[in-house]
Amino acid sequence: MTLRSWSLLPVRLVATVLLGAPLGIVLVYSLLTRGDYGGVEFPWTAESFTRLLDPLYLGILWRSLWIATSATVICALAGFPLALFIARSGRWRNLWLQLVLLPFWTSFLVRTYAWIFILRDTGLVNTTLLSLGLIHKPLPLLYNDGAVLAGLVYNYLPFFVLPLYATLERLDGALPEAAADLGAPPWRTLWRVTLPLSKPGIVAGSVLVFVPCLGAYLTPDLLGGGKTVMLGNLVQNQFTSARDWPFGAAVSMVVLLVSALLLAAFLRHRTAQELL
Repeated sequence: MTLRSWSLLPVRLVATVLLGAPLGIVLVYSLLTRGDYGGVEFPWTAESFTRLLDPLYLGILWRSLWIATSATVICALAGFPLALFIARSGRWRNLWLQLVLLPFWTSFLVRTYAWIFILRDTGLVNTTLLSLGLIHKPLPLLYNDGAVLAGLVYNYLPFFVLPLYATLERLDGALPEAAADLGAPPWRTLWRVTLPLSKPGIVAGSVLVFVPCLGAYLTPDLLGGGKTVMLGNLVQNQFTSARDWPFGAAVSMVVLLVSALLLAAFLRHRTAQELL
């Protein structure tokens, strides 16, 4: 073994113990049979995976995918202008970065609960609209897909902005200036120069937002009020209330597979970019 292999050996051992072993246990559980009183028992079976083809669970999978995709798209639409603004802010750059990082100073749970007070019938939004006479009764802003989507976008927007800012901040400022000297209007410079060069940051931000949104549990549970069930809620329910560990493990493996495919696509794209 080379010196590099020996130096990486502790990292590989830790990764095997803390990542590989738990994932192996989950995979084994997904292929076993649910016990009469919970837990798992033999024989081996793939029934837990075939149950995922039930329309009920396919609906949950579809809801999780479209909510995670919608949150990623909204974060992209809101995050790109914000990251571009910060990258071009000059001496005020650190101030805007601190404001982006400010929500991380508060617990994720507290931030999610804050949205309940904002969106509920007696919350800030409905109270303001009622006082202005714009509505005559409170709007149903809480305990639906829209509330879950708002909470996910708020909590994960910084994860899109930060890698995109890191990419935009390293762009050569002479390139937009050269496009302007050649007669390109600002919108064409943005579309043909800035946006293509910022693609690595967009891809990285999309992965960092989509993967945790796909497996989100706390935000759908609090802001969805049990009406918006996503894959994370399904896994939690199977391991606690239903005590169907094999099916919960099978759903976990599906979430892991989707996340792994996205990460593989990201790494492949990154490798292709480095070779160009």
